[in-house]
Amino acid sequence: MNTDKIKTTFDSERVTAAPSGVGDAVGVDRRKWFVAIVNNNTEKSTQQRLENMGYVSYVAKQNVIRVWKNGRKSKVDKVVIPSLVFIYCTEKERREIVTYPFINRFMTDKAATTLPGGSKPLAVIPQQQIDTLRFMLGQSDVLVAFVETQFKVHDNVTVIRGALSGIKGEVINVEDGKCNVLVSIGIIGTAKVTIDSINLEHTR
Repeated sequence: MNTDKIKTTFDSERVTAAPSGVGDAVGVDRRKWFVAIVNNNTEKSTQQRLENMGYVSYVAKQNVIRVWKNGRKSKVDKVVIPSLVFIYCTEKERREIVTYPFINRFMTDKAATTLPGGSKPLAVIPQQQIDTLRFMLGQSDVLVAFVETQFKVHDNVTVIRGALSGIKGEVINVEDGKCNVLVSIGIIGTAKVTIDSINLEHTR
């Protein structure tokens, strides 16, 4: 198997924002692909729990060959977008799902216009992008890697999960889904820490 990686990312201009009320037709709450953020390494178990409850969900996985220490090879499902589970549901169902203890929150569309009150609308992934992702992961004979591009140098960010939750700083470097963040400690100086991008959001 060719080990060269194919890098891919969602087209942010085509990601739509979730409405605050009902769907396209008056009184109809349509199902859409929302993006739930979960703890790392719980993507598959979260999908199973959701499916056991009757929800349609999707975890971006690819079947790859893993070589064990004893030289034995086996096929495994590798999660290619850590901490994300796509859930096809209505807004009413989403509000119920977000209360479950194994769901941390739902992803917002940071490129969308800010709503009254200063918040961003929820991200909604078009069906065509879900279909494209499924096709790539199912048909590609080389490893597909997801590239996180939501943060850039000089962005002001806040840590939203983990032991450093609440810390604010400035991004000085982004690489392999991680951000090097500078945190001011006043007259003492500036501290640098590396944080997974999934644990950051833009400071409002």
